[in-house]
Amino acid sequence: MTLEKVALVTGANKGIGFAAARRLGERGIAVLVGARDEALGKRAADALAADGIAATPIGLDVTDPARVAEAAGEIERRYGRLDILVNNAGTAGGFTGAPSEAGAADLREVYETNVFGVVTVTGAMLPLLLRSPAGRVVNLSSHVGSLTLNSDPGSPLAGVNMLAYQSSKTALNAVTVAYAKELRGTSVKVNIALPGVVATDINHHRGHRTPAEGAAIVVRLALLDEDGPSGACLADEGPVPW
Repeated sequence: MTLEKVALVTGANKGIGFAAARRLGERGIAVLVGARDEALGKRAADALAADGIAATPIGLDVTDPARVAEAAGEIERRYGRLDILVNNAGTAGGFTGAPSEAGAADLREVYETNVFGVVTVTGAMLPLLLRSPAGRVVNLSSHVGSLTLNSDPGSPLAGVNMLAYQSSKTALNAVTVAYAKELRGTSVKVNIALPGVVATDINHHRGHRTPAEGAAIVVRLALLDEDGPSGACLADEGPVPW
């Protein structure tokens, strides 16, 4: 099998990240399985490799700039470029109270991964993505980050009020748009994927969609052709209002 592209998926040892890595690998893409726990990353990569996928584990804690820089250096040495970056790693944090009860530390815990981690990883990988003839960045957000849906009393999200998690996804949406604006006219496209309510650790596996179903929009955006959008917020059903 000829490996035409190289993809890095953060938090790829389980859930949507693992499913996205599998789907990309099945398309002949060399997949770098990013994981904070290197043992779990190796186990995930080995499972993919057993199915014929070119999967390589790479230690990557998105909240640790030094480890992110090391990963970028390793990718440069091995491949000289990066074609796809999937910023999948995320957390809901431990705070479950009302917004008025939250402190800055409760938000900071979530933002470190969901927002600052994306900025750290994207910044480190962007020089490699710009070497690709068709660099693609896919940031995993959520419908709960939509200000339009959250502010509508008739929306299904009207009763959802998780300050740290929801606001982190709103911030991630804004970060994505900012990158897309900067990179207009380059080979790199940056978009948001909304996988829906997927059964993963983040919701104690109470979602109604499978990781494979959630990964479908991720892979679609990762493989966009030249005419595809940049700075878009897309779910399976199409664009979602900000």
